[in-house]
Amino acid sequence: MEEVSRQLHEEGIQKKVVSPGRGELSTFPDGTKVVFHYRTSLCDGKVLDDSRTMGGQNKPMELILGKKFKLAVWERVVITMRKGEVADFTCSTQHTALYHLVSQSLRNINAGKDPLEGQRHCCGIAQIHSHHSLGHQDLDALQANPQPLVFTLELLEVLCPGSFLLDVWAMSDKEKLDVVPQIHEEGNTLFKEGHIQQATEKYYNGIACLKNLQMKEHPGDEAWLNLDQMITPLLLNYCQCQLVQGEYYEVIEHCSSLLFKYEDNVKAFYKRGKAHAAVWNEVEARADFAKVLELDPKLGVSVAKELRALEEKLRAKDREEKDRYKDLFGRETAGSSPAVRLF
Repeated sequence: MEEVSRQLHEEGIQKKVVSPGRGELSTFPDGTKVVFHYRTSLCDGKVLDDSRTMGGQNKPMELILGKKFKLAVWERVVITMRKGEVADFTCSTQHTALYHLVSQSLRNINAGKDPLEGQRHCCGIAQIHSHHSLGHQDLDALQANPQPLVFTLELLEVLCPGSFLLDVWAMSDKEKLDVVPQIHEEGNTLFKEGHIQQATEKYYNGIACLKNLQMKEHPGDEAWLNLDQMITPLLLNYCQCQLVQGEYYEVIEHCSSLLFKYEDNVKAFYKRGKAHAAVWNEVEARADFAKVLELDPKLGVSVAKELRALEEKLRAKDREEKDRYKDLFGRETAGSSPAVRLF
């Protein structure tokens, strides 16, 4: 342990064990998955991030060693820990210069956003000197004034290579492309079994894989278009899940985006029509269903069913409003004086 501490100290890292772990120290070969909670603080004690509270999710970090994670110091220090150990690592600025970008990505993930949202496409050195806003005042301050940080880690799990499935973010480009059909099929199975939320997550992960690959291509190029064609059915399935869960405005937004690119996508018109009908957009719903019939007359029975449901819904709403106004008018009349009733 003293030798480890000496080596870390020479590298600009000071380790303080808060709670000792158990068992022997793992060998941590490349491909090992480590799961740990982290708390990041300034040296004055101000907390920047805490995986137990970030986004209200209490979600630990999962890291695959050897995948060149942007914050290399986490890989360096975690291999000095035993399972169950809690330790503070005070790291010099040379190890923390990119933390503002890592933190932004982690916060995006916990908020359900693209982890790269708000980051420029440039190399790490350029990012260090790029002072655009990250959307968080504390990270903007850290970007403008890089400084040592204290990482408090609790090592929860150490999984050997091959004993787990890779998370999407840890996959190579080829692995992402290869896994999408499997994700798609798993989502379909979950949907058929009625596990809508789990199916939604599967479709979302498949879309994220392809979007990540698409970002590396020039919009409109053949590779970009091929990936977009793969994204489309996943996005339509995602929209179907959102319809079931009542997220109608999100369905309208996604289907409109698809139709901007693919004007003859019958499924997008159909799902958007259902979403419009659900939020009382009668004109828009009828227009979408009319377009469905124009593109595929064989869907006449399904469209007629949706239109009947819409008309019944509108009639029910009309009756409800008439009853409400009638009831309100009746109460006002019953409580009025004869003189008032004359008016």
